[in-house]
Amino acid sequence: MSTSSVKVLVVDDEPPIRKLLRVGLTTEGYEVTEAENAAAADAAVAAAAPDLILLDLGLPDVSGHDLLARWRGEGLDLPILILSSRTDETGIVKALELGADDYVTKPFGMRELAARIRVALRHKLQQQGERPVFQTGELSVDLVKRIVRVADKEVKLSPKEYDILRLLVQHAGKVLTHQYMLKQVWGGSTDVQYLRVYVRQLRQKIERLADQPQYILTETGVGYRLREADQ
Repeated sequence: MSTSSVKVLVVDDEPPIRKLLRVGLTTEGYEVTEAENAAAADAAVAAAAPDLILLDLGLPDVSGHDLLARWRGEGLDLPILILSSRTDETGIVKALELGADDYVTKPFGMRELAARIRVALRHKLQQQGERPVFQTGELSVDLVKRIVRVADKEVKLSPKEYDILRLLVQHAGKVLTHQYMLKQVWGGSTDVQYLRVYVRQLRQKIERLADQPQYILTETGVGYRLREADQ
């Protein structure tokens, strides 16, 4: 998908932010539509059929969290990135649990935002046509044969370690919250410490330096993100 064919809907009540995004993203080759509140955003989703949405949480008519929850409940299945001046972990985690694909806190750099947009769009394409072998750097995961290799050397994982890695692979580039991972891997409200222990063990097996990970990245207080796949 070339950027010239990608439509981005910017939902933010601050005109200077919308102008910054319109200019920056247009320069990157994206087609930009703007909405200043939830009502305008609903109309733009229906009329413009965007490929990706940048959503501010602090809207004047409906909270971004509520709008996000409604959109996901209605089956709106496209990447939604949160833009927020809020840095509290609770608000970020809530947005991710409601179905946001990623978040960027204000102030943000345009290069970082553009990179996050590309990752979210690639992740969507990967979900639509999942590749049986995931590759990033020296790490490869064969999702069919359940074989994990680092630099062509097979790595033996425990069943839980593999389940965690597979989940991260299926959502590579996307932040997964602690609670989401606990629910998917353990099926319930297991203590987050279990997850931290297994992630530490997993890093010791797949990272060159477990305390300086290149693949499984920590989003402090939120969860984990696996480095995106190589092209």
